[in-house]
Amino acid sequence: MTVLDVFLFIAVIAIWGTLVVNLILTIAGYTWYLGHVNKPDPKLPKEVPFVSVMVPAHNEGVVIVKTVLSLLSFDYPQDRYEIIVINDNSDDNSAQLLANLQDRFSKERLKVINTDKTNGGKGKSNALNIGLKQAKGSIISIYDADNTPEHQALRILVAELLKDDKVAAVIGKFRTRNKMATLLTRFINIETLSFQWMAQAGRQQLFHLCTIPGTNYVIRRSVIEKVGGWDVKALAEDTEISFRVYRMGYRIKFQPKAVTWEQEPQTLGVWFHQRTRWVKGNIYVVVKNAHLLFKKEGRRIRFDLLYFLSIYFLLMTSLILSDSVFVLSVAGIVHSDLQGFSNSLWLFAVLMFVISTFLTITTERGELTFSNLLLIIFMYLVYSQMWLAVAAYGMVGYIREQVFHKQAKWYKTKRYQ
Repeated sequence: MTVLDVFLFIAVIAIWGTLVVNLILTIAGYTWYLGHVNKPDPKLPKEVPFVSVMVPAHNEGVVIVKTVLSLLSFDYPQDRYEIIVINDNSDDNSAQLLANLQDRFSKERLKVINTDKTNGGKGKSNALNIGLKQAKGSIISIYDADNTPEHQALRILVAELLKDDKVAAVIGKFRTRNKMATLLTRFINIETLSFQWMAQAGRQQLFHLCTIPGTNYVIRRSVIEKVGGWDVKALAEDTEISFRVYRMGYRIKFQPKAVTWEQEPQTLGVWFHQRTRWVKGNIYVVVKNAHLLFKKEGRRIRFDLLYFLSIYFLLMTSLILSDSVFVLSVAGIVHSDLQGFSNSLWLFAVLMFVISTFLTITTERGELTFSNLLLIIFMYLVYSQMWLAVAAYGMVGYIREQVFHKQAKWYKTKRYQ
């Protein structure tokens, strides 16, 4: 066996190992779903806590009115929650649109914090920390500026949180609002269902572990204050604060009946920049917490640390090596005795991916279609390779920022009408 064969064998095992882990998470998530789908909504107590719903917004004039109106329509008691929009150093018409909304609704229900370049424009974490200082609620809820949550979302999240004092945060499910806009948004819709909410359900089933997403969640104010607010250096502020919450001994729970609908990137350029930010943000969190991997303090986050390390380091390297050997062998430049073995496993990997992903979408009304089945196959061949390019680019970008001591910049995702 040549050196090339050894590396190729390791790459194949790494790829398959990751696929098997994801398959296990999907099966566990599906099992959890079957046990919870018919359960009644959690009930609020007679005296409900006051909730501050915070929305960080930078140049969100295209979507902000629809979002605020949706937030004002929650079926949570109207006098027991407030909306705080942090209009973060915007130079579009957001300030005027928000002022018009304040004329229609009381300023007690809708607060607007307008920041400028001296105290704002430094990313989502900074905006959230600014909003927290003016929030009145004992519970904080976060929504992105492109979200239209369903009426019951806040009520369900808060009710679930109040069931257990050891639970610091409860996260909901998010769906793709513009899924039929382009082929890319159809890919993202399936990705959201399979690799985000179903994986969350699987991790909760197996490890009692969830990661806070960037939107549609509630968290106890006391916990945020204990951890010192959101990390302004973190591009993935949601993953970063999740790790700190677990290290404090609290739990995070998943409640998929609380649903929000959000816009997703409709063009490749917007998607690439958004996902690059996610990659760099998650690498930052892994590097920040890597020293806890084999320490007692890091026991609660060990699975996620190993998972992120596998995804962004081992899997990415293995995919690049495997793809390179395949291309070079087709071109006749290199030869590997394991190429046939690798190709056979690759076909099985495609089959595993398709079955597990299709199983996931059966949980959602209207998604179980033949066109989606074909889309999943195409997704493995195309979208997965797109992800590989993003992961590699994000890794190089993160290393470059560390070497040259550059501050990571927050990328503003483009919105659509």
